[in-house]
Amino acid sequence: MSMISLGKSVKWWEKGLQPNMKEITGAEDLVESLLKAGDKLVVVDFFSPGCGGCRALHPKLCQLAEMNPDVQFLQVNYEEHKSMCYSLNVHVLPFFRFYRGAEGRLCSFSCTNATIKKFKDALAKHKPDRSSLGPPKGLEEKELVALGANRDLSFVYNPQPEHTQQEVAPPPLPPVPIVSAAGSISPSLPLPLPLPIPLKSTSESTQDDKDKKLVSSGR
Repeated sequence: MSMISLGKSVKWWEKGLQPNMKEITGAEDLVESLLKAGDKLVVVDFFSPGCGGCRALHPKLCQLAEMNPDVQFLQVNYEEHKSMCYSLNVHVLPFFRFYRGAEGRLCSFSCTNATIKKFKDALAKHKPDRSSLGPPKGLEEKELVALGANRDLSFVYNPQPEHTQQEVAPPPLPPVPIVSAAGSISPSLPLPLPLPIPLKSTSESTQDDKDKKLVSSGR
């Protein structure tokens, strides 16, 4: 009977979980969970089943998750995802990273029950709703590149350019101002067509011919 009860016992990191707490299954799950969170504040909790500090801190984290239902908590089991944690440069436990929207990573730190104030201060600082322009950023690009280069992971990173050459149209040229003779600048308008030169009348042309003859004869 005791063996059966031990087999069905709940692991300490599974006790007291709130609806806004989720255990990550891999690199792809972590990346997608951060992107799906949108502008919501996300706390990534790196823990290990054999870490005494992680175990002691877990009940307090569950309480904080219950008190802050609008914050998403993501749990990463270090023992199951050692290679992924190494690529993310996580080498001390318990360890936390805060993310939100287009801002991406807000802060990262390690704390225990004795220094829980550090976690509470970070939560109070970053919790206020702030609208961030643009799509959620999630992990930093260098972290995504590191995950994609990790042969132990089945994660593929295909960076997508923000704009392709076909989508980006060259900006329109600004209108060239026209400087008048007086030095003032007028808006760019189509230049007027040259006025037709008036034809001389017969009398005027005859008079000009007489003048020319007089001048030539005078020489």
